[in-house]
Amino acid sequence: MRDSMQYDVVIVGGGPAGLAAAIRLKQLAAEHGAELGVCIIEKGSEIGAHILSGAVVDPVALNELIPDWKAKGAPLNTPVADDRFYYLTEKRALRVPAALMPPLLSNHGCYAVSLGNLCRWLAQQAEAAGVEIYAGFAGAELLFHEDGSVKGVATGDMGVGKSGEHTDRYTPGVELHGKYTLFAEGARGSLSAQLMERFHLRDGVDPQKYGIGFKELWQIDPARHKPGLVLHTMGWPLDDKTFGGSFMYHLEDNQVSIGFVVNLDYWNPHLSPFEEFQRFKHHPLVRPYLEGGKRVAYGARAINEGGLQSVPKLAFPGGALIGCAAGFVNVPRIKGSHNAMKTGMLAAEAAFARIAAGSEGHDVLEGYESAFRASWAWRDLWKVRNVKPGLRWGARLGTLHGALQMWLHYLGLGRLLPYTLHHRKPDHDSLTRAAEAPAIAYPRPDGVISFDRLSSVYLSNTNHREDQPSHLKLKDPAVPIAYTLPTYDEPAQRYCPAGVYEVVRDADGANPRFVINFQNCVHCKTCDIKDPPQNIVWTVPEGGGGPNYPNM
Repeated sequence: MRDSMQYDVVIVGGGPAGLAAAIRLKQLAAEHGAELGVCIIEKGSEIGAHILSGAVVDPVALNELIPDWKAKGAPLNTPVADDRFYYLTEKRALRVPAALMPPLLSNHGCYAVSLGNLCRWLAQQAEAAGVEIYAGFAGAELLFHEDGSVKGVATGDMGVGKSGEHTDRYTPGVELHGKYTLFAEGARGSLSAQLMERFHLRDGVDPQKYGIGFKELWQIDPARHKPGLVLHTMGWPLDDKTFGGSFMYHLEDNQVSIGFVVNLDYWNPHLSPFEEFQRFKHHPLVRPYLEGGKRVAYGARAINEGGLQSVPKLAFPGGALIGCAAGFVNVPRIKGSHNAMKTGMLAAEAAFARIAAGSEGHDVLEGYESAFRASWAWRDLWKVRNVKPGLRWGARLGTLHGALQMWLHYLGLGRLLPYTLHHRKPDHDSLTRAAEAPAIAYPRPDGVISFDRLSSVYLSNTNHREDQPSHLKLKDPAVPIAYTLPTYDEPAQRYCPAGVYEVVRDADGANPRFVINFQNCVHCKTCDIKDPPQNIVWTVPEGGGGPNYPNM
């Protein structure tokens, strides 16, 4: 038997959306003199442990939630001082004049931050308001009332052995019941995916699109450090049919966050997003910043890129999706935390209104859906809705189309764009057969600027108890070798940023076998997204497992 705990609102996920929702709920309770039980469960070992983002943060939502955040010591210490954009060829960097850049892409008034540290600070504000936060507990199971509405979630059992047996450290999970349950799991959340299927939340919307984002944190030579410098690029090393780009943000204390994003609708199964990132760092524009420096952290995470036309229905009986669980990233701005926080706040307001009216939570939070459509977060996404799908015409032409879209909206001529382009297919359906695609020869890492996967995973502080069952499941264990290997040269070997998946053979090259090193998993969810036959299913491991990102 599992113990149970009762709250007014249960929140699954301690990222920007979940924390903003919890804080807003407590603010409303204080304003109305009400008692409100709110808890957050977080699968990472601590708040911020699984948070990975560039990040340049637009403080618009934070200004609304905690207007005096500066006085309270929020870790937004580096305002953007210099904003640059380049188009790269293999040897050159062509800077795009600021006058040609759509004003929507300006980072003026934003801050280069560690989003993980911002979440840690938000958690302090939430706990001070009375929110109960349980880190190291993964939401593993959905719970339902007899009428089918969401009752809450159960955390995963601890101490289960590799074959499913109970070890001497076995502890059953705990049931968390709420009048409403808000799901803030981030991109490709496992419980969120189940909810979308059960309640048909994706009916009538486009498939969600994703990118895989890599990030490294470097301590660089003080002479090369420029606090507040924000640098973005597109172009090399990707071809015109493969879209992505880079970021470099100069933080405080001579630290630089550098990263690379590859859209997961790429076509060549031989492409390795990790290797593209590593060779990008050798570009003449980039390498000088890193020379003489030291890489101190590494991580990777999938990013929602579908935009407004891929946002599912947000509310269902007993709960709602908030933040990247639904997908509110503004792709051309490379920003999502402001919209994540805002949607968390809107869901909190809708839930509080219903609870205050006496609801027991079996209903649908329709007020959240309508509030989102009336908010600046919806308008933020509306203006850029055609940018991502326009990339079907290639990176160069698609970028010009997207820039025109943003300029027309800025000039108040959005009425000239009454159409909405749609995403035609999910990312797992984009690969060409391996025999029809050119092989890619990647240079060996030099151990100074570029590195291999295993040394990178080491810097992510990833750890899973090795005697637990693998959280990476195969629907059919035969598929990787029987189908995916001969058809696509098993791309899991390359798209995984942590070396989780391998095809191993005997010394003579015979007898291929598919090996899953689940201990290396950094919880990026790329395998769940990109596997062509959708045979790999990502589920939550034992709570507290995975990466432990510092300052990311």
